[in-house]
Amino acid sequence: MNRQWRSLLPSASDYQLLRYTWKSDVTAGITVGIVALPLALAFGVSSGVGAEAGLITAIVAGLIAAVFGGSNVQVSGPTGAMVVVLSPIVHAHGVGAVALVSIMAGLIVVLAGVLRLGRTVSYIPWPVIEGFTVGIGIIIFMQQVPAAVGYTGDLPTNTLLAAFHSLLHTGWPRALLPLSIVVTVAAIMLLLGKLAPRVPGSFVAIVAVTLIGLILHLPLDTIGALPRSLPAPGLPEISPELIRNLIGPACAVAALAAIESLLSARVAASMADTGPVNADRELVGQGLASIGAGFFGGMPATGAIARTAVNVRSGGRTRASSSVHALVLLAVVYLAAGVVSVIPLAALSGVLMITATRMVSPEVISRVLRSTRSDAIVFMVTAVITISVDLVVAVGIGIAAAAFFMLRRMSLDTGLYRETLPGPAVDGDERIALFRIEGSLFFGAAERILEDIGAHRDVEVVILRLSQLQMIDATGAHQLAELVTALERRGVTVLIKGVRKEHIHVLGVLGAIRSLRHPHHLFDDLDSAVEHARSHNVARP
Repeated sequence: MNRQWRSLLPSASDYQLLRYTWKSDVTAGITVGIVALPLALAFGVSSGVGAEAGLITAIVAGLIAAVFGGSNVQVSGPTGAMVVVLSPIVHAHGVGAVALVSIMAGLIVVLAGVLRLGRTVSYIPWPVIEGFTVGIGIIIFMQQVPAAVGYTGDLPTNTLLAAFHSLLHTGWPRALLPLSIVVTVAAIMLLLGKLAPRVPGSFVAIVAVTLIGLILHLPLDTIGALPRSLPAPGLPEISPELIRNLIGPACAVAALAAIESLLSARVAASMADTGPVNADRELVGQGLASIGAGFFGGMPATGAIARTAVNVRSGGRTRASSSVHALVLLAVVYLAAGVVSVIPLAALSGVLMITATRMVSPEVISRVLRSTRSDAIVFMVTAVITISVDLVVAVGIGIAAAAFFMLRRMSLDTGLYRETLPGPAVDGDERIALFRIEGSLFFGAAERILEDIGAHRDVEVVILRLSQLQMIDATGAHQLAELVTALERRGVTVLIKGVRKEHIHVLGVLGAIRSLRHPHHLFDDLDSAVEHARSHNVARP
């Protein structure tokens, strides 16, 4: 097996620091496991597949990604962004389709890793990422509103409409009880976040309100019975028609899993010296994690930024900490399933509401909006489309909008300047035009720039200075070839000076150099080009 393929697989070097860090890794793993428990349960319930699926995903996917992923400290499991994508799938195709979507999406993500597409996430602009994050936070918060007020009736499919519908149609005296649980959870989490940030506030809040509910015998909806062991792995229901119907959702889930996992790994690498991130291996590991979760009846998994950050801050330095986190959750299934089953659903809504609120950072929003007008527009467009349409569509449109503004800026930065010929003026210089092109001659600017050159009808020799040209694409080279041909057809001699080494190929292939009247009309220095232009001018009758 060559080195390229070995880099996608686990190796002994993954654990070379374990002998020095095992104590801090175990401590970090236990801490992350405690933090992950309420989130796994809450994301499972919120997505519509149930708390059991969320817990299974955190265990199975968390362990597989820890072993096979490309980050030493990434913690994987169900996430809020994935909940937003899965809810419509559950509504349209039923709970049983989620496991199949998980397997299909996992295969796509593995293929992306094998094809070495891991670095593509670096092409996503920062305003798009922040708009995407803000949109997800708002959706997650709104998704919890019906459970927070105890509404159990039919709801519109749109998240915002469902939130407002539940507020308008719930029985308000009765709704005050679950709402008080949500407020209590939020208060505990916020208070501990300020006074004792190292204490897992969500876990403490869940324990506190659960005990209050049991002691006071409050009539609250709870998680309900959970299995006391992992289910046996098996294939979900499969049919050609179901696969056809789920190809689109699976691609959306795969795109989201890849983007969120790679972003999370990148954030983790910036927090501490935890070793390099192999982006392609990370995709392979996350894909295998979703496949494994699907076989056990779970849901698609991604790298979880919040849990990964807790892992790093708690001292996690090798994959052992992520593995311990999964084993802690496994112990909960076998030893404490009965205790978990009495947790109020409203408490999980409170946890997710605070989690969603923390995703929307006023400071970050302010920085984006105050940066540039184009970046502010990209941010707002991405956030609005995330909330109103779809997450993956939002990322695509956000990238397209960012690309549009970047190309527009590049086009405006591309300049054409007519210069005075160097040296003492001689007779006939007025019939020689020296043009300097700066910036990027690409499809967004080529036509405008080259039309300006062609508009000069009072010249007999044109010198094009290309040494300051930073970039030229196929459109620019093609347009330049057409300009040279048109000028030569009018009897205007064209000389090109200073073609950069990296531009020779595209200019040659697309005929810009071949369109010159003579091969010697290509120059390396300006003085020679001007001397040749003047000799042409003198030679004319």
